[in-house]
Amino acid sequence: MDGTRPQVLRYAAFTRDPAGGNPAGVVPDAAGLREEEMLSIAAEVGYSETAFLTAPPDGPGRSFTVRYFAPETEVPFCGHATVAAAVALAERIGPGPLEFATRSGPVPVEVEQEADGTLRATLTSVEPYVEQVPDQDVSQALAALHWRPDELDPALPPRIAFAGARHLVLAAATRARLAALDYDFDALRAFMTARDLTTLHLVWRESKHVFHVRDPFPVGGVREDPATGSAAAAFGAYLRELGLVDATATVTLHQGQDMGRPALLRVDLHEGDRRVRVSGTAVRIPR
Repeated sequence: MDGTRPQVLRYAAFTRDPAGGNPAGVVPDAAGLREEEMLSIAAEVGYSETAFLTAPPDGPGRSFTVRYFAPETEVPFCGHATVAAAVALAERIGPGPLEFATRSGPVPVEVEQEADGTLRATLTSVEPYVEQVPDQDVSQALAALHWRPDELDPALPPRIAFAGARHLVLAAATRARLAALDYDFDALRAFMTARDLTTLHLVWRESKHVFHVRDPFPVGGVREDPATGSAAAAFGAYLRELGLVDATATVTLHQGQDMGRPALLRVDLHEGDRRVRVSGTAVRIPR
């Protein structure tokens, strides 16, 4: 770069309220930025992630390379920053299809304008997977969370789920257990770093298709994420893999209430397509 700081936009994702959802930074033109510069900008912005977009050299279009940085590290994929970036682009170039090239693979995003003018972005994940978790890993995670084994919901067993980033899914037996989140930051960060986990996806099942979720994110230098699109996509794959929902289903995730930043995430599964779709709105945060 020539020393001029790039433009940084600020959006709240998975909400219509700038004071809700998960704030994300969006750098619409990151061409020429070095990795250390992107990390510095993300730390300065201070949100859980900032998305850095680079258009192809033949001019701006609807395809972009995207990199995602937390204040302390780069992550392979970030759902809420994808939604924020897609809405930011749609405000500039209009709704429609977008293609994001991420470290995890290509992520198509469709932006639609609702009747009231609100822009809604729907991302389609990369190919997901779900894998078993060793018992000793579950015990270590619970110790860092200060949770007891009997506080888990046995109907939703622990698993690692991936749909662009790796997340450990743990289900609380009660809403009160989920609400009382007070964990050992350093211990959980070390545990997650050793296993290449982006967040712990902590869930409580209100009904078959409605869940309340929380996502500690110490590996990014952030205590908790108010809305986590990558984890939502991974959780959709988890629900399908374990047969907890039908092959075609819509799941609603409530996140951020316990932080005072309520967010709403929609997860769609379609029979015959292993990929998971996550959708939500985003709104500009006034400076």
